[in-house]
Amino acid sequence: MYMKKRVELFTVTRNRRINNEYIVLYAKANGELPDISPGEFVEIKVENGQNTFLRRPISIHEVHQETNEMLLLIQEVGEGSRLLAALMPGDKLDLIYPLGNSFTVPKSGRMLLVGGGVGVAPLLILGRRLREEGAEVNFLLGARDREILMDLTDYKQHGLVGVTTEDGSAGVKGYVTDHPLLKERLKDMDRVYTCGPDAMMRAVAAVAKEAGIPCEVSLENMMACGFGACLCCVVETREGNKNTCTEGPVFNIDDLKGW
Repeated sequence: MYMKKRVELFTVTRNRRINNEYIVLYAKANGELPDISPGEFVEIKVENGQNTFLRRPISIHEVHQETNEMLLLIQEVGEGSRLLAALMPGDKLDLIYPLGNSFTVPKSGRMLLVGGGVGVAPLLILGRRLREEGAEVNFLLGARDREILMDLTDYKQHGLVGVTTEDGSAGVKGYVTDHPLLKERLKDMDRVYTCGPDAMMRAVAAVAKEAGIPCEVSLENMMACGFGACLCCVVETREGNKNTCTEGPVFNIDDLKGW
């Protein structure tokens, strides 16, 4: 089978801080970027860390094909991500990419894209691709509070944006399942996509399944290698165990056991 993944040294061109927890790295390839599909990810080598032996899997947030740049959303949660968040223009980034499969991109229909936490990352490139194909895009983004809410500007370029925060400091108070887009307007949607914390994705999947709406999830399982060798990201499906890194991370919920 043809594998398009490659190992390449990128150059950081911009470090854009979103809030106290999130930054976006702009990484420029040496040459022309290959075709990258929504849902694919990279494995990043973290340099100069005491305990950063393994590469870190990061969803591809967006691609600027005209400048050969990939955008990567980083949440600062540990030593590895803090080192990545400290990179500055001119620094090098060792990437293996593009890895994994991708979301389905229909040419029409009403789409609901639901994200929470760093799981909002792949929804930006997905929303753009869906809009370009002619679909109607609706984003539903959840956060703990307004202080760590993503900058919504880019998302609003591609569709309607709904927001929930657990403390009610922005948008609808509560979880994404409390928002009218899921509680009242789901029947108007043709497909649901979701990425984020496991509990959130399962809740979204349950609502979609009850409504009979096709739903795809991007799993955030631990991935040490990205090639299917270490077997630490195995997920149970109706066809047997599969590696999230090679046969995912995107799955239709009908194919997953326990969903």
